[in-house]
Amino acid sequence: MSNQQKLGFIGLGIMGAPMALHLVNSGHQVFINTRSKVQDDLANSKAIQCKTPKEVAENADIIFTMVPDTPDVEKVLFGENGVASGLVKGKIVVDMSSISPIATKEFAKKINALGCDFLDAPVSGGEVGAKNATLSIMVGGDEGVFNRVKPVFELMGKNINLVGANGDGQTAKVANQIIVALNIEAVAEALLFASKAGADPAKVRQALMGGFAGSKILEVHGERMVKRTFDPGFRIELHQKDLNLALNSARALGVSLPNTATAQELFNSCSAHGGKSWDHSAMVRALEKLANFEIGQKA
Repeated sequence: MSNQQKLGFIGLGIMGAPMALHLVNSGHQVFINTRSKVQDDLANSKAIQCKTPKEVAENADIIFTMVPDTPDVEKVLFGENGVASGLVKGKIVVDMSSISPIATKEFAKKINALGCDFLDAPVSGGEVGAKNATLSIMVGGDEGVFNRVKPVFELMGKNINLVGANGDGQTAKVANQIIVALNIEAVAEALLFASKAGADPAKVRQALMGGFAGSKILEVHGERMVKRTFDPGFRIELHQKDLNLALNSARALGVSLPNTATAQELFNSCSAHGGKSWDHSAMVRALEKLANFEIGQKA
Protein backbone atom coordinates (compact mmCIF):
# COMPACT_ATOMS: atom_id res chain seq x y z
CA MET A 1 0.00 0.00 0.00
CA SER A 2 1.17 3.55 -0.71
CA ASN A 3 1.93 5.90 2.18
CA GLN A 4 -1.12 8.07 1.57
CA GLN A 5 -4.43 6.35 0.96
CA LYS A 6 -7.94 7.47 0.17
CA LEU A 7 -9.99 6.41 3.18
CA GLY A 8 -13.62 6.90 4.08
CA PHE A 9 -15.13 7.07 7.55
CA ILE A 10 -18.87 7.06 8.21
CA GLY A 11 -20.21 7.55 11.74
CA LEU A 12 -18.50 10.22 13.82
CA GLY A 13 -19.87 9.72 17.31
CA ILE A 14 -18.06 9.41 20.64
CA MET A 15 -15.70 6.78 19.26
CA GLY A 16 -15.87 7.29 15.50
CA ALA A 17 -14.71 10.91 15.59
CA PRO A 18 -11.36 10.31 17.31
CA MET A 19 -10.79 7.17 15.22
CA ALA A 20 -11.27 9.15 12.02
CA LEU A 21 -9.05 11.94 13.31
CA HIS A 22 -6.18 9.49 13.81
CA LEU A 23 -6.43 8.61 10.11
CA VAL A 24 -6.40 12.28 9.12
CA ASN A 25 -3.46 13.08 11.37
CA SER A 26 -1.51 10.19 9.86
CA GLY A 27 -1.52 11.96 6.52
CA HIS A 28 -4.20 9.99 4.72
CA GLN A 29 -6.87 11.64 2.59
CA VAL A 30 -10.03 10.99 4.58
CA PHE A 31 -13.60 11.45 3.34
CA ILE A 32 -16.16 11.63 6.16
CA ASN A 33 -19.91 11.50 6.61
CA THR A 34 -22.13 11.48 9.68
CA ARG A 35 -25.78 12.09 10.47
CA SER A 36 -24.85 14.32 13.42
CA LYS A 37 -22.78 17.48 13.61
CA VAL A 38 -19.11 17.02 12.76
CA GLN A 39 -16.99 17.70 15.84
CA ASP A 40 -14.85 20.84 15.70
CA ASP A 41 -11.49 19.10 15.67
CA LEU A 42 -12.52 17.08 12.61
CA ALA A 43 -14.31 19.99 10.97
CA ASN A 44 -11.14 22.05 11.29
CA SER A 45 -8.89 19.25 10.03
CA LYS A 46 -8.03 18.19 6.49
CA ALA A 47 -10.90 15.70 6.45
CA ILE A 48 -13.19 16.13 3.45
CA GLN A 49 -16.87 16.24 4.35
CA CYS A 50 -19.27 14.35 2.09
CA LYS A 51 -23.05 14.72 1.90
CA THR A 52 -23.83 11.00 1.63
CA PRO A 53 -22.27 7.57 2.28
CA LYS A 54 -22.40 7.06 -1.49
CA GLU A 55 -20.11 10.07 -1.99
CA VAL A 56 -17.67 8.66 0.55
CA ALA A 57 -17.59 5.32 -1.28
CA GLU A 58 -17.08 7.00 -4.65
CA ASN A 59 -13.97 8.79 -3.37
CA ALA A 60 -12.37 6.29 -0.97
CA ASP A 61 -10.69 2.94 -1.60
CA ILE A 62 -11.30 1.64 1.93
CA ILE A 63 -14.54 2.68 3.62
CA PHE A 64 -14.95 2.37 7.40
CA THR A 65 -18.35 2.47 9.10
CA MET A 66 -18.87 3.05 12.84
CA VAL A 67 -22.57 3.39 13.65
CA PRO A 68 -24.75 2.25 16.59
CA ASP A 69 -26.74 -0.82 15.53
CA THR A 70 -27.53 -3.40 12.84
CA PRO A 71 -30.30 -1.36 11.13
CA ASP A 72 -27.97 1.65 11.02
CA VAL A 73 -25.26 -0.36 9.25
CA GLU A 74 -27.80 -1.74 6.78
CA LYS A 75 -29.06 1.77 6.00
CA VAL A 76 -25.57 3.20 5.58
CA LEU A 77 -24.50 0.35 3.31
CA PHE A 78 -27.62 -0.42 1.30
CA GLY A 79 -30.08 2.44 1.80
CA GLU A 80 -30.72 5.33 -0.58
CA ASN A 81 -27.35 6.94 -1.43
CA GLY A 82 -25.68 4.22 0.61
CA VAL A 83 -22.13 2.94 0.35
CA ALA A 84 -23.05 0.09 -2.01
CA SER A 85 -24.32 2.52 -4.64
CA GLY A 86 -20.91 4.22 -4.75
CA LEU A 87 -18.70 1.14 -4.92
CA VAL A 88 -16.69 -0.14 -7.86
CA LYS A 89 -14.84 -3.43 -8.05
CA GLY A 90 -11.80 -3.77 -5.79
CA LYS A 91 -12.81 -1.48 -2.95
CA ILE A 92 -12.92 -2.63 0.68
CA VAL A 93 -15.71 -2.02 3.19
CA VAL A 94 -14.82 -2.34 6.88
CA ASP A 95 -17.63 -2.25 9.43
CA MET A 96 -16.31 -1.38 12.90
CA SER A 97 -19.76 -1.18 14.50
CA SER A 98 -20.96 -3.79 17.00
CA ILE A 99 -23.86 -5.59 15.34
CA SER A 100 -25.45 -8.98 14.67
CA PRO A 101 -23.00 -11.67 13.45
CA ILE A 102 -25.78 -13.21 11.34
CA ALA A 103 -26.63 -9.93 9.61
CA THR A 104 -22.92 -9.26 9.11
CA LYS A 105 -22.54 -12.44 7.07
CA GLU A 106 -25.39 -11.32 4.80
CA PHE A 107 -23.93 -7.82 4.41
CA ALA A 108 -20.59 -9.37 3.45
CA LYS A 109 -22.21 -11.51 0.76
CA LYS A 110 -23.91 -8.47 -0.77
CA ILE A 111 -20.67 -6.46 -0.80
CA ASN A 112 -18.76 -9.42 -2.26
CA ALA A 113 -21.37 -9.71 -5.02
CA LEU A 114 -20.37 -6.18 -6.11
CA GLY A 115 -16.77 -7.31 -6.55
CA CYS A 116 -15.63 -5.74 -3.29
CA ASP A 117 -14.23 -7.10 -0.03
CA PHE A 118 -15.76 -6.88 3.42
CA LEU A 119 -14.31 -7.06 6.92
CA ASP A 120 -16.21 -6.91 10.17
CA ALA A 121 -13.93 -5.28 12.73
CA PRO A 122 -15.74 -4.32 15.94
CA VAL A 123 -13.69 -2.68 18.66
CA SER A 124 -13.33 -2.63 22.42
CA GLY A 125 -11.77 0.06 24.57
CA GLY A 126 -14.43 2.75 24.70
CA GLU A 127 -13.90 6.46 24.28
CA VAL A 128 -10.53 6.33 26.06
CA GLY A 129 -9.24 3.65 23.69
CA ALA A 130 -10.55 5.53 20.67
CA LYS A 131 -8.86 8.77 21.72
CA ASN A 132 -5.58 7.06 22.60
CA ALA A 133 -5.54 4.76 19.55
CA THR A 134 -5.33 1.74 21.86
CA LEU A 135 -8.50 -0.08 20.80
CA SER A 136 -8.71 -3.85 20.60
CA ILE A 137 -9.92 -4.74 17.11
CA MET A 138 -11.55 -8.12 16.41
CA VAL A 139 -11.64 -8.86 12.70
CA GLY A 140 -13.62 -11.32 10.59
CA GLY A 141 -12.86 -11.82 6.90
CA ASP A 142 -10.30 -12.89 4.33
CA GLU A 143 -6.70 -12.99 5.61
CA GLY A 144 -5.29 -11.27 2.53
CA VAL A 145 -7.75 -8.38 2.88
CA PHE A 146 -7.01 -8.18 6.60
CA ASN A 147 -3.29 -7.86 5.88
CA ARG A 148 -3.96 -5.02 3.44
CA VAL A 149 -6.01 -3.08 5.96
CA LYS A 150 -3.94 -3.91 9.06
CA PRO A 151 -1.60 -0.87 8.73
CA VAL A 152 -4.69 1.36 8.93
CA PHE A 153 -6.07 -0.60 11.88
CA GLU A 154 -2.74 0.04 13.62
CA LEU A 155 -3.47 3.78 13.51
CA MET A 156 -6.56 3.19 15.67
CA GLY A 157 -5.69 0.24 17.90
CA LYS A 158 -3.03 -1.92 19.51
CA ASN A 159 -4.48 -5.40 19.97
CA ILE A 160 -5.53 -6.37 16.43
CA ASN A 161 -6.54 -9.95 15.69
CA LEU A 162 -8.02 -11.82 12.74
CA VAL A 163 -10.52 -14.10 14.48
CA GLY A 164 -11.87 -15.96 11.46
CA ALA A 165 -14.32 -15.54 8.60
CA ASN A 166 -16.94 -12.80 8.18
CA GLY A 167 -19.14 -12.66 11.27
CA ASP A 168 -16.50 -14.09 13.59
CA GLY A 169 -15.26 -10.63 14.52
CA GLN A 170 -18.77 -9.72 15.64
CA THR A 171 -19.06 -12.99 17.57
CA ALA A 172 -15.84 -12.12 19.41
CA LYS A 173 -17.23 -8.66 20.23
CA VAL A 174 -20.42 -10.15 21.67
CA ALA A 175 -18.25 -12.40 23.86
CA ASN A 176 -16.25 -9.33 24.88
CA GLN A 177 -19.39 -7.48 25.93
CA ILE A 178 -20.53 -10.41 28.05
CA ILE A 179 -17.22 -10.34 29.93
CA VAL A 180 -17.27 -6.55 30.33
CA ALA A 181 -20.85 -6.47 31.64
CA LEU A 182 -20.23 -9.23 34.17
CA ASN A 183 -17.01 -7.56 35.34
CA ILE A 184 -18.81 -4.24 35.83
CA GLU A 185 -21.42 -6.05 37.89
CA ALA A 186 -18.75 -7.77 40.00
CA VAL A 187 -16.83 -4.55 40.66
CA ALA A 188 -20.07 -2.74 41.52
CA GLU A 189 -21.10 -5.43 44.02
CA ALA A 190 -17.65 -5.49 45.63
CA LEU A 191 -17.34 -1.72 46.08
CA LEU A 192 -20.92 -1.42 47.28
CA PHE A 193 -20.31 -4.18 49.83
CA ALA A 194 -17.08 -2.57 51.02
CA SER A 195 -18.65 0.86 51.32
CA LYS A 196 -21.72 -0.39 53.24
CA ALA A 197 -19.37 -2.29 55.58
CA GLY A 198 -17.78 1.04 56.48
CA ALA A 199 -14.54 0.83 54.49
CA ASP A 200 -13.29 3.59 52.21
CA PRO A 201 -14.24 2.33 48.70
CA ALA A 202 -11.41 4.29 47.07
CA LYS A 203 -8.82 2.64 49.33
CA VAL A 204 -10.40 -0.79 48.87
CA ARG A 205 -10.25 -0.35 45.11
CA GLN A 206 -6.58 0.64 45.31
CA ALA A 207 -5.78 -2.40 47.47
CA LEU A 208 -7.55 -4.76 45.08
CA MET A 209 -5.75 -3.34 42.04
CA GLY A 210 -2.53 -5.17 42.93
CA GLY A 211 -4.10 -8.58 43.45
CA PHE A 212 -5.84 -11.26 41.41
CA ALA A 213 -9.01 -9.14 41.37
CA GLY A 214 -7.19 -6.40 39.47
CA SER A 215 -8.66 -5.58 36.07
CA LYS A 216 -9.18 -2.75 33.60
CA ILE A 217 -12.79 -2.57 34.75
CA LEU A 218 -11.72 -2.17 38.39
CA GLU A 219 -9.18 0.46 37.36
CA VAL A 220 -11.33 2.61 35.09
CA HIS A 221 -14.93 1.91 36.02
CA GLY A 222 -14.23 1.32 39.69
CA GLU A 223 -12.87 4.85 39.80
CA ARG A 224 -15.99 6.13 38.03
CA MET A 225 -18.18 4.43 40.65
CA VAL A 226 -16.21 5.94 43.54
CA LYS A 227 -16.00 9.43 42.02
CA ARG A 228 -19.58 9.33 40.65
CA THR A 229 -18.51 10.30 37.13
CA PHE A 230 -21.01 8.67 34.81
CA ASP A 231 -20.68 10.83 31.71
CA PRO A 232 -20.69 8.31 28.87
CA GLY A 233 -17.60 6.72 27.50
CA PHE A 234 -19.92 3.89 26.43
CA ARG A 235 -23.64 4.40 26.92
CA ILE A 236 -25.81 1.90 28.76
CA GLU A 237 -28.23 1.75 25.82
CA LEU A 238 -25.40 0.54 23.56
CA HIS A 239 -24.38 -2.16 26.01
CA GLN A 240 -28.04 -3.19 26.26
CA LYS A 241 -28.03 -3.59 22.49
CA ASP A 242 -24.92 -5.79 22.65
CA LEU A 243 -26.33 -7.99 25.41
CA ASN A 244 -29.53 -8.38 23.39
CA LEU A 245 -27.35 -9.76 20.59
CA ALA A 246 -25.76 -12.14 23.09
CA LEU A 247 -29.03 -13.36 24.57
CA ASN A 248 -30.81 -13.71 21.22
CA SER A 249 -27.87 -15.60 19.73
CA ALA A 250 -27.63 -17.80 22.82
CA ARG A 251 -31.29 -18.67 22.52
CA ALA A 252 -30.78 -19.66 18.88
CA LEU A 253 -27.74 -21.76 19.84
CA GLY A 254 -29.43 -23.39 22.82
CA VAL A 255 -26.93 -21.90 25.27
CA SER A 256 -27.86 -20.57 28.72
CA LEU A 257 -26.28 -17.26 29.77
CA PRO A 258 -27.87 -16.66 33.20
CA ASN A 259 -25.48 -13.99 34.47
CA THR A 260 -25.60 -12.12 31.18
CA ALA A 261 -29.37 -12.00 31.59
CA THR A 262 -28.96 -10.61 35.13
CA ALA A 263 -26.57 -7.91 33.90
CA GLN A 264 -29.09 -6.95 31.25
CA GLU A 265 -31.84 -6.62 33.87
CA LEU A 266 -29.62 -4.28 35.89
CA PHE A 267 -29.03 -2.17 32.78
CA ASN A 268 -32.80 -2.22 32.17
CA SER A 269 -33.34 -0.87 35.70
CA CYS A 270 -30.89 1.97 35.04
CA SER A 271 -32.69 2.79 31.81
CA ALA A 272 -36.03 2.82 33.62
CA HIS A 273 -34.59 5.45 35.96
CA GLY A 274 -33.60 7.70 33.05
CA GLY A 275 -30.09 6.31 32.67
CA LYS A 276 -29.92 4.93 29.14
CA SER A 277 -27.33 7.59 28.28
CA TRP A 278 -25.27 7.05 31.42
CA ASP A 279 -21.89 5.36 31.12
CA HIS A 280 -22.24 1.57 31.52
CA SER A 281 -20.28 1.76 34.79
CA ALA A 282 -23.46 3.32 36.20
CA MET A 283 -24.89 -0.21 36.41
CA VAL A 284 -23.82 0.25 40.05
CA ARG A 285 -26.75 2.61 40.52
CA ALA A 286 -29.21 -0.26 40.03
CA LEU A 287 -27.47 -2.23 42.78
CA GLU A 288 -27.42 0.86 45.00
CA LYS A 289 -31.20 1.17 44.58
CA LEU A 290 -31.59 -2.44 45.73
CA ALA A 291 -29.36 -1.77 48.75
CA ASN A 292 -30.81 1.69 49.49
CA PHE A 293 -27.20 2.78 49.86
CA GLU A 294 -24.79 4.69 47.64
CA ILE A 295 -21.02 4.09 47.40
CA GLY A 296 -19.26 6.75 49.46
CA GLN A 297 -22.25 7.31 51.70
CA LYS A 298 -21.63 7.01 55.44
CA ALA A 299 -22.98 3.69 56.70
